[in-house]
Amino acid sequence: MEIVRATLEQQGVRCEVAAVTTKEDFVRVLERGVVDLILSDYGLPGFDGLSALAIASRIQPNTPFILVSGTIGEEAAIDSLRSGATDYVLKTRLTRLAPAVRRAIEEATERKTRHDTEATLERERKFLRALLDSLDTGVVACDQDGVLTLFNRATRELHGMQEQAIPPEQWASQYKLYHADGETPLTTEEIPLHRALQGEHLRHAEITIRHQEGGAHAVVVTGQPIIGDGGEKLGAVVTMQDVTEFKQLERQFQQAQKMEAMGLLAAGVAHDFNNLLTVISGYCQLAQARVQPGHPVLHDLEEVAKAGDRAANLTRQLLAFSRQQVLEPRVLDLNEVIEDVEKMLHRLLGADIELRFRPAEGLGRVRADAGQIEQVLLNLVVNARDAMPDGGGITVETENVEISDASEIPSGSYVLLTVTDTGCGMDAETSARIFEPFFTTKEVGRGTGLGLSTVHGIVKQSEGHIAVQSEPGQGTTFRIHFPRVSAVQEISKSTAPQTQPARGTEAILVVDDDASLRGLVSEVLRLHGYTVIEASNGETALTMIENDGSVIDAIVTDVVMPNLNGRELVRRATKIRPNLPMLLMSGYVGENVEALGSILGPRVAFIQKPFSPDALLEKLRDVLRGSAAGIA
Repeated sequence: MEIVRATLEQQGVRCEVAAVTTKEDFVRVLERGVVDLILSDYGLPGFDGLSALAIASRIQPNTPFILVSGTIGEEAAIDSLRSGATDYVLKTRLTRLAPAVRRAIEEATERKTRHDTEATLERERKFLRALLDSLDTGVVACDQDGVLTLFNRATRELHGMQEQAIPPEQWASQYKLYHADGETPLTTEEIPLHRALQGEHLRHAEITIRHQEGGAHAVVVTGQPIIGDGGEKLGAVVTMQDVTEFKQLERQFQQAQKMEAMGLLAAGVAHDFNNLLTVISGYCQLAQARVQPGHPVLHDLEEVAKAGDRAANLTRQLLAFSRQQVLEPRVLDLNEVIEDVEKMLHRLLGADIELRFRPAEGLGRVRADAGQIEQVLLNLVVNARDAMPDGGGITVETENVEISDASEIPSGSYVLLTVTDTGCGMDAETSARIFEPFFTTKEVGRGTGLGLSTVHGIVKQSEGHIAVQSEPGQGTTFRIHFPRVSAVQEISKSTAPQTQPARGTEAILVVDDDASLRGLVSEVLRLHGYTVIEASNGETALTMIENDGSVIDAIVTDVVMPNLNGRELVRRATKIRPNLPMLLMSGYVGENVEALGSILGPRVAFIQKPFSPDALLEKLRDVLRGSAAGIA
């Protein structure tokens, strides 16, 4: 508690602190009603942070609540936010405390201001007359006897009926009004206009209106009595907003949030695995180089290396799923990409679905991101699988095509990727909307509506073209045209034959907070002639550059580090030594993707974990020569 208090004061947050440790004291302070902000530990004597949150939500629901804990896990943190917590701050990162406190107070103030403003507008609503037939919002009004006096165009369209002067006792039988569930009819006393006529002010009540022809509309209703200047009752008015599409989007958005949380989890797992895999694969390669040919342990090391490669592919797929990878557009053989991901695709399908791959011989090359192409295949195959609940077949084909006269696709040479299924197919109306974000034909809980829109975005980003052909009961075919690169491009982009890694004599500063990975990189460099200086964090590295910068020929640094990260280290080091070669390495850059790409160049490059010692050495020579391509 003292550290929290001191941290707030140090960071300029002036406050009066009431510190409690038990449930009873906590309730007593809240009931006095003088709390502007609650900071709570997760583990407390006799109860926990979530219990404290529940108590605060009951007694002071509008008071911001921030968990400050060193033990809260990711799942508990998510549960706390879902339960109404404003934020959570780890004790190991108390630098976030003051910004979180300021933001919470600002948001609470804004909510109060907004609430006060809405209350003022509600008081003035009785003086407003917005009964215009041109409104898209339904408006219904009645006189003091309950006879309808206004039934505007939007209301007529909601009901499918014309305006009639109907008395209150006929409303329930004349109009098809239901509760929000769409199944339980409203009685006369429950009808919003009747409730408003009785003096009730309705705010955001949800009902369902069934059209005379059968269609249902989810409607949010607001209503109130109309009172004259002398206090006499003149009637009542109700407005109705059709939120049918909004409700659908809300459900889809909730599904999207679940997918986003899964993506963040996948990216976090990939980050930790990439660090471990870099160390495992790196030391494995070093051991292979030290073992004499024919030694029995060499076969074991080869199997370890193969397992490391498979694990690296898995983490790359996790990053592709979460869209947190640094993009790596390069010249690809589409057949090889499909073959790499084919085993994973087979695991996604049941025994009743056959996956066939028909690669074309002599297939041309395309320039794209391998991870994104894998994501395209994954989404298309999963979409096809869901269209075949009773089993069927999926065929993936590639071929070279020439387009000479097509209005949708510019003339030129292309590599065509085709994915065909024998599923239920789609009608023309559905086919026209499948690439729209959040559009889905699947039931709730089985789709977000983002899969095909993501496919569309990836194809367009790769300068390709995608089209769909489908008919009900006849299956679906997706055709994706990727521009084929020229022979010159193929030669210039192709990978050169493997040679012995280049040696060097330069002094290299290696910066990484992971001791195992820092040790691997340092050993690889020393074995190849380099002089290595190690730093366990960005601050130490920056001090070395400021004090002895002239003896350092290049920096190899991790991107994700506490306090001073690799990107900021590069930015500050560049101010001291503008032309200092630097190589950034990371298995997960998160929100730094775009910012990272902006600093890359001939003297600043990036290498994706896990990497091999040879790849590290080659990339380092590139930045030392000033010929780095930026991303590896």
